[in-house]
Amino acid sequence: MPTGGGARELLASAERRAAVAHARSAHEAGCAERHTALADEAPTETLRDVHTRVAALHRATAACHLTAARLHDDYVSRLTTWTHQRDTPQPLFMAGVAAACGTGSVALTLVGAMPDQLAVAASGEPARAAQELEFLLGEGPARDATRQARPVSASGALITALWPGYGPALAELGIAEVAAVPLRLSDTCVGALAVFDPAPGVIGSAALAAVAEALTRSMILGPDGEPGLYGGLDVRAAVHQAAGMLAVRLDRPVADALELIRAHAFTEGSSAQSVAARILCGELRLG
Repeated sequence: MPTGGGARELLASAERRAAVAHARSAHEAGCAERHTALADEAPTETLRDVHTRVAALHRATAACHLTAARLHDDYVSRLTTWTHQRDTPQPLFMAGVAAACGTGSVALTLVGAMPDQLAVAASGEPARAAQELEFLLGEGPARDATRQARPVSASGALITALWPGYGPALAELGIAEVAAVPLRLSDTCVGALAVFDPAPGVIGSAALAAVAEALTRSMILGPDGEPGLYGGLDVRAAVHQAAGMLAVRLDRPVADALELIRAHAFTEGSSAQSVAARILCGELRLG
């Protein structure tokens, strides 16, 4: 838990980022209005079409920054309350993301070129456990949404039909419905946002897509964002480091070593992070 000074710095940082996002949204909205006016005054159909399309782009960007600003505002509100109730855990930024998505549980996954989980952020333990299951089992909605670069959703028996290992394990967590949308920047998919047991109408909604876009463009990859999600993003560097060490020792591909770590973690009911830490410090030898 941050000290008094650390808490104030965290709050000040969140306030600054919220202000910047609001300013960027206002600027983009102003540009959209200007191009809309130019379209109305354009002497030719070609110029009218150009200004109309530019206005649409500015409106979309303004909406993206506004969504990000509202996520920052929510976090500022949570932090402000927390600073007056310091006997409670520090609020997670992703809890506000969950509320904006119409659910109490969400998880964000960032992937590399393989693609495989490089980092994960969750709104709470159920979401974190669900993403750990995806990592250990190599199947699930966020993985499919990332690989296929499209939204994925399932509920009830369909979850097990789509993901035979992940489905029953997810049911043990008490989760009956799940959806994931890709995090895209241009033609590149950098990860996915998964929602668990959302309210009716959330899956496939514009609101869910807007949150995913804001997280990608304004929070994670934006110049004024907070890529670490205010300390809530867990990087799986230790897991990949341990896989590399294990691959060298066993003279096997890194992918095989990673699967060995996952299998061991799943079998003993622990996290891949804890298994990796034991490998790195020499307490555990696999293979």
